[in-house]
Amino acid sequence: MNEYLPEGRLLDTASNRSWLSSADKIAEAMRRGVILEGRAAYCDCAHDLCVDMGCMRGVIPREEGAVGVREGTVRDIAILSRVGHPVSFVVTDMPSAGGAVLSRAQAQRMCLRDHISGKTPGDVIPARITHLEPFGAFCDIGCGLIALMPIDSISVSRIEHPDERFSVGMDIFAVIKSKVGSRITLSHKELLGTWRQNADLFTAGQTVTGIVRSVENYGAFVELRPNLAGLAEPREGLRPGQRVSVYIKSVIPQKMKVKLIVIDALDDELAPEPPEYYITSGHIDRFEYSPPDCEKRIFSDFTGD
Repeated sequence: MNEYLPEGRLLDTASNRSWLSSADKIAEAMRRGVILEGRAAYCDCAHDLCVDMGCMRGVIPREEGAVGVREGTVRDIAILSRVGHPVSFVVTDMPSAGGAVLSRAQAQRMCLRDHISGKTPGDVIPARITHLEPFGAFCDIGCGLIALMPIDSISVSRIEHPDERFSVGMDIFAVIKSKVGSRITLSHKELLGTWRQNADLFTAGQTVTGIVRSVENYGAFVELRPNLAGLAEPREGLRPGQRVSVYIKSVIPQKMKVKLIVIDALDDELAPEPPEYYITSGHIDRFEYSPPDCEKRIFSDFTGD
């Protein structure tokens, strides 16, 4: 019955709007244990969250604001930071005086029990970017439960900061990299295609745009796609993060190389675009990035073998 989605994905659905359309429907949702979403309007001085439910207001008591708040393992910032944002909850009481008592923590416990507990490394899941740090991206994997995606797992092409790939609020897909109890680490690069899949989009003789990712004394590595970079001949004035137009000299699968010549340096900067995926569901045991005829092997193994 319940869909365990990142917060915000349920808010404007027809089902959610229907459940929140009247006090009778909300009472029925309480009896059935339906997970709903509303927008947190404000947080009072006791750190209780007041939620706009459409036909009425609801309150999430501080201890029910997130799993771990009651136990002291999660700080109150997990509650304060939800103001102005959608929150998942179940209705736990409807006092005769009106309004509703809600629990976000209970929705999260249900998500852990019925959704997260059955997931294993290699499973592909939807996620939403909630926060970006130099070391990685924090992602909502259901009802506000957060998992970390380390920066080196975001793409094969190296980046300096996750904001080069993602923006807060972006909906993405991720693959579970590891799971220890309820603590999950995510990966992303396996969903963006192999070297061959990306390289097949380009041919020698084309001129295309790319992003300079690093500058060395022997040339510059230019990203053509998040999972594909080539080496351009040395050129003065290039800097990491700069967009350039490049001429493709050759594509060599046996060496996993794309040789480039920089034609022009461009001054404009583009905001991160939603990723283009080759995989958006199911399970991955092993991801082989390198071509079969390449001596160098690059792969991800989710089996633990």
